[in-house]
Amino acid sequence: MSVQGSVADGFEPVREVFTDWVEASAGTGGGFAVWHDGRWVVDLVGGYADAARTRPWQPDTLVMPYSVTKAFAAVTVLVLVDRGLVDLDAPMTTYWPRLPGGATVRQVLSHTSGHVLLDEPQPEEALYDWDLLCDALERQQPAWQPGTAIGESALFYGHLLGQVVRAVDGRTLGTFLCEEVCVPHGLDFHVGVLEADLPRVADLTGYDAALRAYLEQREGLMVPALSNPPGALDPDVVNGDRWRRAEVPAVNGHGTARAVAGLHAALADGRILSEELLAEMTREQAVGADRVVGAEARWGLGVGIEPTDGWGMGGLGGSFGWWSRAGGYAVGFVTGTIGARPDDEDPGTRLENAARGVLGLAPV
Repeated sequence: MSVQGSVADGFEPVREVFTDWVEASAGTGGGFAVWHDGRWVVDLVGGYADAARTRPWQPDTLVMPYSVTKAFAAVTVLVLVDRGLVDLDAPMTTYWPRLPGGATVRQVLSHTSGHVLLDEPQPEEALYDWDLLCDALERQQPAWQPGTAIGESALFYGHLLGQVVRAVDGRTLGTFLCEEVCVPHGLDFHVGVLEADLPRVADLTGYDAALRAYLEQREGLMVPALSNPPGALDPDVVNGDRWRRAEVPAVNGHGTARAVAGLHAALADGRILSEELLAEMTREQAVGADRVVGAEARWGLGVGIEPTDGWGMGGLGGSFGWWSRAGGYAVGFVTGTIGARPDDEDPGTRLENAARGVLGLAPV
């Protein structure tokens, strides 16, 4: 399995760690990218793009990084806030009159709205039918009074924000993201993959007994929150073209590591949002026990916050995007092997720590 791409002088240790990971992987591969001091210092891809391990991972291979998508979804609404078209503290009913609960846009963005579960069983079809899923959300009271608890809206975050975008702009969230954010900033990231781009999409692998056990042992509501409608944890669904073409903007964006890092670099550089709104996006809006994730969380507006270092978003399986204030770098890691865990064996952490070592920073 070959590794493609480049590293700047001094970053050779990152290539070594990446090559070791690719060679040890039994599933599909991935990519790792770092932007620092106005340039790409790491831009690597490797491994296979298909489960049969016949198609090499290319620089333009797209993969679904699960909740990393949420940062992209949040940015669509924040762009409209910057344009004066959306009020962060307006009730959601300003833009979606039939949504119950009384949450504000800010509460949705910061995962305190309570829109995390559906009691009524939904068909898989609801993943592909935007209006069908929104109808279900209109019949569902929040799991708690908005603003009184924290819980990542694992599967519905993009629909909640997408309804705001549709009400104000008329375009779908995926179309707005493409035309107003990704294309202008050269980000190869898509919510709703076009037919012409489907051959570039990598398979997700690693949905094994160990992954199921890991998810079931979590204390929060992550599994039920991702399981109705069913399909988001089913390889037959997420590796299907119908899912890839659909817009489920909480989880099913598809992109490259360079695009993920590039979003965070563009935000930090002030190329997407105003300085004032970026500061609002990246300050702590909600801190405490996340009832869905099952761990302590610090949420900004669409991103997690690490007070001493930065902000970004991770996804099931190990993909992540991040801006490090301490290091002044943006990083993106995407993987097709969903078996990756956030523990000592996590390849993304090893890769980032290799880059941090070059930059003279302590490990994360």
